[in-house]
Amino acid sequence: MKFTKTAIEGVVIVEPDVFGDHRGFFMESWSQRTFEQAGLHYDFVQDNHSRSTVKGTLRGIHFQRGDKSQAKLVRCVKGAVLDVAVDLRPESPTYGQWVAVELSAENKKQLMIPRRFGHGFVTLTDDVEFLYKADNFYAPEADGGIRWNDPDLAIDWGVETPVLSAKDETAPFFKDAVTDF
Repeated sequence: MKFTKTAIEGVVIVEPDVFGDHRGFFMESWSQRTFEQAGLHYDFVQDNHSRSTVKGTLRGIHFQRGDKSQAKLVRCVKGAVLDVAVDLRPESPTYGQWVAVELSAENKKQLMIPRRFGHGFVTLTDDVEFLYKADNFYAPEADGGIRWNDPDLAIDWGVETPVLSAKDETAPFFKDAVTDF
């Protein structure tokens, strides 16, 4: 695997070695040993799978507060997404900044997002399947969100009128979000 640091400390692009032939391909998407050799120490406890049927579907920006915060290893196994990680660590020099990476079934890239980050993605194609590992269980009482089109974050999602859930449509703005970690 190839591990590439991004402009935000802790957010890493992971590119698996892909072995292909006339039958298809094989790749290792997660190896605790390989990740630890790269300095990434995570114990994942939950796998999640989402499907979005329409291009322009935006999910996020989501996070969990306090000791329920989650690190995530995310990837797209069908279609393509623009994946976004937002630094919510007040002590960080990149607090409030974001990183965006295209993840697709074709490029097989993954994004490692540490705890205390917001996360979201927008689908770039119809019929998208998105998988992620989390190092903490989902806890509804710790659920948090930030408005996708927050002017202080100014994320370039590449879409003017995304398909949103009611929850994401009414999420608080960055300055009003409770990001107590």
